[in-house]
Amino acid sequence: MNLSNEQKKAIYHLDGPALVLAVPGAGKTTVLIHRTANLILNNNISPERILSITFSKASAKDMKYRFNRLYEDISNIPVHFSTIHSFAYSLIREYAYKNKIRYMLIEDSEKELNKYNILKKINFSINNDYITEEKLEILINSIGYIKNMLISPDELKIDINNFEDIFNTYERYKRANNLIDFDDMLTLSLEILDKDKYLLNKYRNRFDYIQVDEGQDTSKAQIEIIKILSHPKNNLFIVADDDQSIYGFRGAYPKGLFDFNKIYKNSKVFYMEQNYRSSKNIVSVCNKFIKQNTLRYNKNIFTQNIFIEPINIIKVNSLEDQYKYLIDELIQKEDYNNSAILYRNNISAIGIIEFLERNNIPFYMKDIKIKFFNHWIMQDILNFFLLAQNNSDTICFEKIYFKMKGFISKKQLNFIKTLNYDRSVFDRLLQYPGINEFYRNNFLNLKLDFKKLSKLPPYEGILYIEKNLEYEDYLRENCMKFGHTLDSLKTILYFIKMIASETKDLNEFIRRLKYLEYLCNESKKIRNGITLSTIHSAKGLEFQNVYIVDLIDGDFPNTSSIDEFTKGNIQFLEEERRLFYVGMTRAKKHLSLITINNINDKEVKPSRFLVELENLIS
Repeated sequence: MNLSNEQKKAIYHLDGPALVLAVPGAGKTTVLIHRTANLILNNNISPERILSITFSKASAKDMKYRFNRLYEDISNIPVHFSTIHSFAYSLIREYAYKNKIRYMLIEDSEKELNKYNILKKINFSINNDYITEEKLEILINSIGYIKNMLISPDELKIDINNFEDIFNTYERYKRANNLIDFDDMLTLSLEILDKDKYLLNKYRNRFDYIQVDEGQDTSKAQIEIIKILSHPKNNLFIVADDDQSIYGFRGAYPKGLFDFNKIYKNSKVFYMEQNYRSSKNIVSVCNKFIKQNTLRYNKNIFTQNIFIEPINIIKVNSLEDQYKYLIDELIQKEDYNNSAILYRNNISAIGIIEFLERNNIPFYMKDIKIKFFNHWIMQDILNFFLLAQNNSDTICFEKIYFKMKGFISKKQLNFIKTLNYDRSVFDRLLQYPGINEFYRNNFLNLKLDFKKLSKLPPYEGILYIEKNLEYEDYLRENCMKFGHTLDSLKTILYFIKMIASETKDLNEFIRRLKYLEYLCNESKKIRNGITLSTIHSAKGLEFQNVYIVDLIDGDFPNTSSIDEFTKGNIQFLEEERRLFYVGMTRAKKHLSLITINNINDKEVKPSRFLVELENLIS
């Protein structure tokens, strides 16, 4: 295999700490694999003395596969590529065996005892309220962030009632019952290495060389584990790209890379700046674009690949126009397997899959956990329709009675529960004791509204729910409580209406929703379809043709990063720019960046990153 001089310098580094700063498409994994072979074949280092750490099972598996393929003659040598969590878990198991402790991992959602159920119960015991799936995800991510950043819960401000109490109760419960989650693997490993000198020395003596892949994704906790293990030999070899650090929300800590020379004396820094993936036009623009960031090592990405075509900046009027553009492009190229549509947020996938399915274009989804089909707004809309079909459905009524016009009280709801369930809820409301003329008219109007709703096709029915039943007012008044902007909630409604517009009645609408959800779940099996992915999940992948969609200011970059930037805090906007850079550098030949003028009848601005690019290109 032909290796460049910059790759060879890194591969043949032997002792002492080294940081390899590699641009996208520079062959980071290739360098790690060849260096591993160099240690074993040319320096007589036992494979068991080498600890190679990466940050996902898929990466570890891929590295092992590529090593065996490149070095078939020594493929029987037990070279081990491990995730940081896998390594930590082995340390914990040994500590547990030594101290006769039995730890139980609570990450399996299929089991009754798991972190999701535990946190739900703790939240209810403290807040006396059921937590939504979205809030639960925020809660779990926030706990993970605290653990990975080695901070205390009072240092993180999030929109969860009594968050500190929930966090501390969760920690006490786990410790009392010897339970651990993925994040505990890291913090517990640090505790073990701090207090158990026998295990500390055993693991230090076991490994002469430590290698770390994707170093920009390491958290503070992971950096500490690696630092403790590598001491005092400090034969540490980290491959990273600070410009691709995009997991700040998980606790990724790129500052650890900037402090490398301070932490490790006499360290070496190698630069791998040649991109072997993308055309010259893509590389040139990406190099100028990422230099707008200030929190970075000064690298110059270049390529010897030829110029193919300019980056395409596409401006369309509406989301439908965007989808039509994508369909025309995909059909024209007929290269589904080598094409990807990337987006900042998972919700963007909904309109895309609707249009792809309508046009018989197969797709593979990188992230199938789309909350759209079970979103509470979706459930609300269906409950409105179901109540219209069956006015006596008390269960549906209870879920939405406070989300529409009519000023129905909890007392009135409890009253109708005492009456015959076979009767219309509106007729039961009219029997409420001492009801005045105002309420009587409200209930009679509601009964008439739901009768009208029962006769409307799905698309018109949703408009009726929004306007006539004043569901839009409910969303507007409560969006802050949900931790969302009104625009984000209206986007959910927009996609619901888009799907509804192609259906004739409620049954067909429900079937369509179930079918699209089925297609998403089954897409993992598709091998000859276009790839749909968030940019986060596409990191490490490459495609001939890349289309990045929904490039709207406030979406990408997101509103919070823009707000922080206006306050003088640049780190969040710079991470958004790194994410944009990662998206662009997935493309080999063709790159289209698409923005929209209007969404939900509201004029929107193109991403400020597109404006930057236009200035750089011109």
